[in-house]
Amino acid sequence: MQWLYLGLAIIAEVAGTTCMKLSQGFTKTLPSILIFCFYGLCFVFLTMALKKMEITTAYAIWAGLGTALITIVSIVWFREPANALKIISIGLIVLGVIGLRLSSNGH
Repeated sequence: MQWLYLGLAIIAEVAGTTCMKLSQGFTKTLPSILIFCFYGLCFVFLTMALKKMEITTAYAIWAGLGTALITIVSIVWFREPANALKIISIGLIVLGVIGLRLSSNGH
C-alpha cells in the first residue's frame, strides 16, 4: 500500500508544480488555488507512505520521479526545449530511482 501512496504523492506533486506554471505568478485564480490543494494531497500521501517506508528511499524516489515527470510535462505540454543533455539527465534520474528501489528490497 505504501507504494500506492508514494505514487499518488508523486502525481499530486507534479500536478501542483504544473499548476504553479499555469497560475502565471498567482495571477490566475483556479491554478493558484489548485497549487495548495495538490501539494496538500501530496504531503498527506507522502506521510502515509512513510509509515512503512524508509525516508531516504521514499523521499529520493518522490523527488527524483517528480523531477523527471515535471521535466517531461514541461517539454510536452509547455513546449520547453529538449536537448540531449536534458534527456540523458532524466535517464540518470530514473536509473537512480531504480537503484534506490532495488536497495530497499530487503526492508
